[in-house]
Amino acid sequence: MAENAPPRAWLRQLAFVLLALAIVFLQLLPLNTAPDDLPYPDLLLAFTCVWMLRRPDYLPVVTVAALFLLADLLLNRPPGLMALLVVLVTETLRARAPDLRAASFWIEWLAVATAVTAITLGGRIVLSLVMLPQAPLGLTLLQMVMTILAYPFAVAAAWGLFGITRPAPGQVDALGQRL
Repeated sequence: MAENAPPRAWLRQLAFVLLALAIVFLQLLPLNTAPDDLPYPDLLLAFTCVWMLRRPDYLPVVTVAALFLLADLLLNRPPGLMALLVVLVTETLRARAPDLRAASFWIEWLAVATAVTAITLGGRIVLSLVMLPQAPLGLTLLQMVMTILAYPFAVAAAWGLFGITRPAPGQVDALGQRL
């Protein structure tokens, strides 16, 4: 099936991989050594939700799992936890993407807010069950809110820079399959 994939899907997947690597690289740079007052939003998660809801055919689950596992390892998070949670939630979003296609942006944003909340709370629950040290609850919740608020900007950036839009109802790809 991969040999029949249109080149546009491969280019959009490559664009997502490069964007994800750039986001992880920027998180690794020591731009400021003083602690910040506000945590940064998880842009990798926001862009993953954009791609998954707008064009799930451009983003296979293996790519999501590999990128988030790499981010876990490079950002010194528990290996595989965030990757597992993101894969579970984004596959749920992938299944809901056709239903959300006809819905308004507010409904889509609410679905993403629910997904980000599930990832955040699920991660905290797992970390507390295995008794690993965690960031303070206030900072974690603030990062969750910042990620939810960053979603519309991620949608605008994905549309403006990469042309990621919702497919129209009844639209088919180059192979004649419904999107």
